[in-house]
Amino acid sequence: MTHTTIPATKTARRGAIIEVLASQAITSQEQLRRELAAMGVDTTQATLSRDLLEMRATKVRNAAGVQVYSVPDADGSHTHEAEASQARLVRWCQDLLVATDLAGNLLVLRTPVGAANLLGSAIDAVRMDGIAGTIAGDDTVLVICRTPADADRVQAALLELADPGSTPPGPT
Repeated sequence: MTHTTIPATKTARRGAIIEVLASQAITSQEQLRRELAAMGVDTTQATLSRDLLEMRATKVRNAAGVQVYSVPDADGSHTHEAEASQARLVRWCQDLLVATDLAGNLLVLRTPVGAANLLGSAIDAVRMDGIAGTIAGDDTVLVICRTPADADRVQAALLELADPGSTPPGPT
């Protein structure tokens, strides 16, 4: 169970919209409004419509052929492109992950100088379960996991992706 608190701000509401669109196939504004309400974000249809317009939301066909809402994500890809985000994470793990170190629920990732932001952004884009957030410096990414078990699991997953023979998993 997550303990995320979302402030009642426009920026937070739009962040929640991105999270919902990235994790679910949303086909209508009403469905999106209900999902936001379940997260504790109450909004009117008019506000939601304005947010989607200003966020450059479009309806696209997902892999199943269903038209769903999508907006540009933080990494520039569209929120419905989970497979592309996973492929980017595989590439960056293989090219940039130098070492990992566990410290309780914290996972420290080492990269070449100047590359931490690329790896941190790729981790953020795939929205792995158990990760509360990342902080990227110059050559270090701090992955804040919800529990030590989550940190163990995330470390194992990233090291597996760093294996040169690794390929992104298929749709789940």
